[in-house]
Amino acid sequence: MHIPGYAHATIRAALPAMPTARQVGHLDCCLCDDPFDGRAAVPLGPTETSGLFACRPCLTRFVAKARRLRDSALAQDAEQARAEEAEWAGVRERHLAVLENVREAAEAVTRLAGEADLEPLKVAWLLVSLESAHAWATSEAPEPPASADPADAELQDTDFRLSLEMVSAREAVAERLAYHLINESMPAEPEMCEEFECPEGCSGRHDISDVDCGPDDVFESLAREGVVLERSDPVVPYRWTRMPKAGTDSEPAAEGMSEKFAEVLTYCGLDADDAEILIGAAAVGLVHDAWRSGPIDAFHASDGGPSDGEVFAQSVDLYRRAREALTAAREDGPEALLAFQAIASDVDLPWAGGSQFTLRATGERMQEFVQHVDDRVWYTSKVMREQGWRAGVLHRAASAAFINPSHFGMPGWPAVVTSAMARLATLDRSDAPAALADLDAVEAALREAPDRMGADALDWLCGQNLFG
Repeated sequence: MHIPGYAHATIRAALPAMPTARQVGHLDCCLCDDPFDGRAAVPLGPTETSGLFACRPCLTRFVAKARRLRDSALAQDAEQARAEEAEWAGVRERHLAVLENVREAAEAVTRLAGEADLEPLKVAWLLVSLESAHAWATSEAPEPPASADPADAELQDTDFRLSLEMVSAREAVAERLAYHLINESMPAEPEMCEEFECPEGCSGRHDISDVDCGPDDVFESLAREGVVLERSDPVVPYRWTRMPKAGTDSEPAAEGMSEKFAEVLTYCGLDADDAEILIGAAAVGLVHDAWRSGPIDAFHASDGGPSDGEVFAQSVDLYRRAREALTAAREDGPEALLAFQAIASDVDLPWAGGSQFTLRATGERMQEFVQHVDDRVWYTSKVMREQGWRAGVLHRAASAAFINPSHFGMPGWPAVVTSAMARLATLDRSDAPAALADLDAVEAALREAPDRMGADALDWLCGQNLFG
């Protein structure tokens, strides 16, 4: 007689604490204590010939009881899940409404901060009260029950839009108050008014609302205060189009942004019409935006986190996977990106370069990291789905072009390798891993597949600052 797994606990609970000699000798049923008298004795273990035995009627009765208990528990769990879902639906809607109310308030503060009629002090108090409302709305966010969908796209999107609107409000108020302080602190100096062609009796406090101090003034002003910063060589200015708000008809995925992203690539020296360059840059951008930036930085800096070489090796491996997924998405649609997402967000996967490191081993909470990867890949899929494959690839390629135009996978990488090899040839490599002994092999690996050199070798190279 087969005993279902769910019945084992019910039967074990009914077994005698101290069986009799007849029960052990399989003469009496261990459940009803009646003699078998020729009836079939069903062994309960530990073997077919030893242990306790029970009669079929008893076992049939206990299996039926266990089935009833199981079905009752399942029904109770389902009823509880339905009750939680109904309760959460109401709580969730109220929380969404609160977040939306605060977002609308932030939008209004942004608008009022730009109006000259409203006194600066009132603008400042508006921001203080807005920050209070924002703190209450976000710090008191309700926790969903276990039965609720943890990836609530609408809730995440609403929270994200509120964050964007808060940034806009803070920027608008800061700008208004900065110029207000400049105006209020400006002394009456009539001799300054000649160049402004002011009327007689001018107080000297001019309506300053937009001051262009040039690219050097802030560095010179900081130097006068004792803060000297190293300056980079000036570059040809590039005028960005202000990014529209998410969710509007002209958000980044909207029509026209593809051309702007193509201009960005051209400005950075990349040929947007070269499919190989475009896909390579997009793969770099996808790996950086979805995996390398964000929580990985905190893991990298923490005790027990990955080393520089391990991060380098894993990013190269993910670059190849991202490139394959982006190429496949051209024919198979945005769903092909899920292959990259699955690997990039796998916290139990040992990293590339022969490393045994896994994100799970850090002991940190992984929910934020997994959500970060999912959100970035989802957005690229969204752009592709709404505006086409090229728009999605251009979007990530433009991101890579400005983040690091000389990263592995970008057209500038060969020049980085050439420079690194020239410096490596002059270094003492007596303590270097064996993989760095043959410089020709090292150069070939760096150009094509740095992760295959091993994380230890990449650690040593990174420690020499050869790629900086």
